[in-house]
Amino acid sequence: MSTAPLWIAGSFRPSADEGAGFSAWNPATGRPILGEYPISGRRDLEALLTAATGAAPLLAEASPETIARFLEGYAARIESHAVALSGLAHEETALPVRPRLFEVELPRTLKQLREGARIARSRNWREPVIDTAANLRTQRGPLGKPVVIFGPNNFPFAFNALSGSDFVSAWVAQNPVVAKGHPGHPHVTEALAHLAQESLDAAGLPPGSIQLCYGLEESSGFALVGDPRVGAVCFTGSRPAGLALKARADSAGIPFFGEMSSTNPVFILPGALAERGEALASEVAASCLLGSGQFCTKPGLLFLPSGSLAEQWTGTLAGHFAAAPEAVLLAAGVRDRFESALEAWERAGARRLTIAARPVTEAGFRAQPALFSVDIQTFLAHRDALETEAFGPAALVVSGIDPGEMPGVALGLEGQLTATLLSAHDGSDEDCYRPLATVLRTRAGRLLNDKMPTGVLVSPAMNHGGPFPATNQPGFTSVGLPGAIRRLTALHCYDGVRPGHLPAELGNPNPTPGLWRLVDGMWTEGNID
Repeated sequence: MSTAPLWIAGSFRPSADEGAGFSAWNPATGRPILGEYPISGRRDLEALLTAATGAAPLLAEASPETIARFLEGYAARIESHAVALSGLAHEETALPVRPRLFEVELPRTLKQLREGARIARSRNWREPVIDTAANLRTQRGPLGKPVVIFGPNNFPFAFNALSGSDFVSAWVAQNPVVAKGHPGHPHVTEALAHLAQESLDAAGLPPGSIQLCYGLEESSGFALVGDPRVGAVCFTGSRPAGLALKARADSAGIPFFGEMSSTNPVFILPGALAERGEALASEVAASCLLGSGQFCTKPGLLFLPSGSLAEQWTGTLAGHFAAAPEAVLLAAGVRDRFESALEAWERAGARRLTIAARPVTEAGFRAQPALFSVDIQTFLAHRDALETEAFGPAALVVSGIDPGEMPGVALGLEGQLTATLLSAHDGSDEDCYRPLATVLRTRAGRLLNDKMPTGVLVSPAMNHGGPFPATNQPGFTSVGLPGAIRRLTALHCYDGVRPGHLPAELGNPNPTPGLWRLVDGMWTEGNID
C-alpha cells in the first residue's frame, strides 16, 4: 500500500487498494524523487465516485458568489506559494523556473482561475434564451454529475487536473471534479490539492466537491470513464490513450472531450521567403524548440515552395537546430516515443539534416534537436507515417511544392489544433494565400497568419480545439471562457413554468445585473420586467 494520500470526501487518506505504487522521476538526472504515490484500483474508484456523486446536488445549488470565492481564494493561495510550487514543478519536469514556470505558466493559471470567478459571478455562462410568446425558456446548467479530468505531463499548472482550464470550466458550471493527476508531477498535484482543500473549507463548499487520484490500473481507468455516475470526461494526452478511453466513454454514452494529437502545419509562401527568410527561420526554430518541443501546438510540419530560396532557408533552419543544446524531455517514455517517431520518418523516406546519433552528454531523459526533410512526392506517398507527431525537439520540412498545389496538399492533412500561413507583407502572396487559407480553415481550430502557434492566449476568443484527431469534438475549445465551460453543461428547458418557479436568469423578479439574455430574438441586459 502506498503511503501518499488520496484526496476523497474532504480528507487525505491512504489507498484502499493493495499493490505497488510509483515515484516521480527527475528528468534532468534520470533519478527517482523521494516519495511513493498510489496506483488505485476498484476500491479507491468506488470511494472517489461515491463522494463526488454525493456532492453534485449540493454544488449545483451553491451560489455563484460562493463558487467565485473558492476560485479566487484558491488563486491567492497558489500565488502565495508560487516560488515553492515552481521549484517542485522544475524538479519533476525539468522545465525552467524562469521564465517558463514562475513568470509564464503560473500567471496564466492564476488568470484562468480569476477569470472563472468573474464569469461565475456574471452568470453569463448560462446563456439564457427566452421566448415570451411561447412561455419557453432555456439556459445552461450543471450536469448533475461529476466531471473526470485527466491532466497532461507538459503543463504542471496551466493544464493540471486540479488547476487547469478543464478544472475551472467544471467548477464554474458547478460540477464536482474527479481529478486524475499525471504521474509525471504528483508532488505538484498533491501540493495543489492541499491548497484547494483550504480554499474549499474557507468558502464553505461540500467536502466531496473535488477528489484526487494519482495513478489508475488500466481496468480502473476504463471503468472510471464508463461509469454511469460520470457526467463528462476531459482528457489531454496521447492519441492511443485518448482513443481507448473515448471508446469506453462512448459505449456508456458519456461525453468525452479529448485533445490528442496535432502536427500544426506551417505553410511558408514564396513572398515571405524573399522578404524576411532569415528572420522566419529564427522564429520557426524558436517555436519548434520551445519547451524542448513538448507543446501540443509545436509546428511539426513545414511546407515550402520549390526553388533555391527554399533550399537556402532550409539550410539556415538546420543551422539553428544544430546549434541548439540537447533537450531534456519530460520522461523516459516521452523520449522513447520521440525517437520512435523519428525512426518512422526515416523509414518513410525522410532525410535527417542535423547530425545523426550525436551522443547525449549528460544524464537524464535527453534528446538532440533534429530537423528532417522530404520532397513532396515522398510525403504524399507515405503521408500516414510522415504525419506522425514527434513530441519533442524535431520538425519535418516538406519541400518542392508548387504554391498553386498547396491547397490540395492541405486538403489531405489530418485535423489540427493550428495551421499557420507565413506570407509577404507587400501583398505579393495574396493569390496564394486566399485559396490555401480557405482549405486550412476547415482543417484546424485556429488559423494563424505571420505568427507562431505555440502561444495559446487565455481569452474568450481563443479556440484550443480542432477537427479529429486534434480533438474529437471540433465545435469546442478547452481554453477560453466561457467557451470551454459549454462542454461541461446541460441544457435546461422550462416550458410554461410560472415566474416564481423560474431560476433568476430566466425571469425571476430578483435582478441579475450584467447578465445578457436572448429574449424574443434580441439580446438584452439585466432582469426581464
